[in-house]
Amino acid sequence: MKKVCLLCLLLIGLFACGGGKSEFVSLSGEIKGLGNDTLYLYGMDRMYDRVDTLVVKEDKFSATLAVDTLVSVVLLFSDGTEYPLFLDKGNRIRIAGSDAALFALQVDGNAANVELTAFNQELKTLEVPSAKELEERAEGFIKSHSASLAGVYLLDKYFVQTLKPDLKHIKTLAEGMIGELKDRPYMRELLSRIDEEEKAEIGKTAPFFRLRNAEGKEITRSSLKDQYLLVHFWASWDSISRRENAMFRRIYKKEQKNKDFTLLGISLDWEKDRWKEAIKADTLKWEQVCDFAGWNGEVVKQFAIRKLPANLLLSPNGKIEGKDLDEKAIERKLKDIREENEKKEVAKKVTARNRNRR
Repeated sequence: MKKVCLLCLLLIGLFACGGGKSEFVSLSGEIKGLGNDTLYLYGMDRMYDRVDTLVVKEDKFSATLAVDTLVSVVLLFSDGTEYPLFLDKGNRIRIAGSDAALFALQVDGNAANVELTAFNQELKTLEVPSAKELEERAEGFIKSHSASLAGVYLLDKYFVQTLKPDLKHIKTLAEGMIGELKDRPYMRELLSRIDEEEKAEIGKTAPFFRLRNAEGKEITRSSLKDQYLLVHFWASWDSISRRENAMFRRIYKKEQKNKDFTLLGISLDWEKDRWKEAIKADTLKWEQVCDFAGWNGEVVKQFAIRKLPANLLLSPNGKIEGKDLDEKAIERKLKDIREENEKKEVAKKVTARNRNRR
């Protein structure tokens, strides 16, 4: 009887230990030519919010890492090269390659690593691929691997992280992904960002806003109606937008008597005193407002402001007519506004003359 009970306890212990996946990842690698070095592993999003150190000795390294779900991480080499890896609990990840070709490592251990390795090996066969060809290859992968986490990485690398991302195209590719990919923090944030950007596209109606100026007076979009409004986003702590204030001073000097045009500065400051000091130091004589919420401000989110400096041109009826205009583009627009108003004045006079003749 005692022997039977002891056997039961052993079986229960075995099932408890081996009934599910281990919550650890075994990572090992050998990269020829790496020698003795130190590598770093960090997460691509908050699902892996830490940095791990990997010590390399004679080209080899290994580590046991704790994870509780499939995560995207970056392997950072001392020369600045970054290589993506995908880790899930219970995986045995093996990395092989050469220090001379860190962009084309051989990685296995799960489907996402194998798929990305195949994609990179395919790129390796191309002589000098153009940006367009790389995008086409990445798009083909994303569409044919709609449930792969490697597709999310390629979406970010080849479509999101560009100078002028095509948000509509990105959204189309993202919406084609299936499974749990859309529930990942990166994808939720990306789609949310695209929704915000679409609401602030040229041609859309500008959202209503209410902010206070340096004297505490409430300024709203409706209080500036019937004029073209050039909104300049800046901050006292941002040296680039501070330098750009010189451009707006020139525009203000030329247009301060223009009844059809006005300027508005919206600051991303947190401290009222520093904001006021900057207004005085930079001689900003036009209306200035701030909610002291920095990047978390409601207006910043409404207009999808992602960088400083930034500007928007709003029409008298509240439509967004331009974004991030340079000085020449602003001057051209102001010239168009004057010519348009002159035509309206001529039309009014002709109408009035014709009415008087009747």
